[in-house]
Amino acid sequence: MTQSATLDLSLQLLRQPSVTPVDHNCQNIMADRLSKIGFNIENMRFEDVDNLWARRGTESPVFCFAGHTDVVPTGNLEAWNSDPFAPEIRDGKLYGRGSADMKTALAAMVIASERFVAKHPDHKGSIAFLITSDEEGPSINGTVKVVETLEARQEKMTWCLVGEPSSTNTLGDIVKNGRRGSLNANLTVKGKQGHVAYPHLAINPIHTASKAIAELCETEWDQGNEYFPATSFQISNISAGTGATNVVPGTMNLLFNFRYSTEVTADELKARTHEILDRHGVEYDIEWTLSGLPFLTPVGELVNAAKKAILDVTGTTTELSTSGGTSDGRFIAPTGAQVLELGVLNATIHQINEHVEIAHLEPLAEIYEKILIELLA
Repeated sequence: MTQSATLDLSLQLLRQPSVTPVDHNCQNIMADRLSKIGFNIENMRFEDVDNLWARRGTESPVFCFAGHTDVVPTGNLEAWNSDPFAPEIRDGKLYGRGSADMKTALAAMVIASERFVAKHPDHKGSIAFLITSDEEGPSINGTVKVVETLEARQEKMTWCLVGEPSSTNTLGDIVKNGRRGSLNANLTVKGKQGHVAYPHLAINPIHTASKAIAELCETEWDQGNEYFPATSFQISNISAGTGATNVVPGTMNLLFNFRYSTEVTADELKARTHEILDRHGVEYDIEWTLSGLPFLTPVGELVNAAKKAILDVTGTTTELSTSGGTSDGRFIAPTGAQVLELGVLNATIHQINEHVEIAHLEPLAEIYEKILIELLA
């Protein structure tokens, strides 16, 4: 037997091959533990996605642990040093798909709740868990649907701690108190297919759009602010042509993304993009998809509780950040809840041989428990 309760539960969850959107019994494992300490268990399945809403208590304030049981695909199995769903401990590290993102955090949440309830059975307010299996996928039938359900019945979260891997060099050195917005575009530039030897009879969409693309890449969209870095524009894919060297393509397709701060809106970014394309005479169609609005939790009870807990457990003075990708916090923040992301190191997430430091697991559970004590004891 291992000595750590958090490690034991982590191993149990890591053995479930829960590739998005499949939960593969993870939520049942968590729910069984939570029901034994007085949580009311509510399974919410939308389409092919399993979600768990568990709550202990009926009063406000409500502290919610949020996270996801689904993991990204393993990639090339032969490149792994061990089976990604048969977790292994080597050199003080726990290897397995989901070890960092984010099953060890889920285990720490459950253990922290068990310990807190044992010491404070009559705690004030409520503790809740919002767990989905649709965070790594399209995020359509997961947290967003649970939040819609809760909002419809006026069930509000006061504070929400998302267990995403936030740390960079040491446990708790970074917590995310917000995230940038994410705006995606699928741009089709129209031309006229033809023979490269007769360019006057064709219109090359790569040529007609090249100056506009260069300007999009060079534009300063904003300068960010004290909480957010400047908005970034990145092209993720360009495709055109038939594969033949002697054919001018009829169309060109670009996929690009804005990760944007609170200094601009999605509508402003769209308008400026259209202005640049139109000014350069580009003929095009564009489809926009908004993945998430930017959100920010200013310093308050939740941030202060987390900072104090991290300092008490690790001696680290934590830093607030809004960098990185999107998280399900973007669906919870609009309800008015204070949202914070705090988890293990993110250095190996989504990678081959994903792993975490064993030595970080119990301290993470202790940090979570101390946050509960600070807010609900």
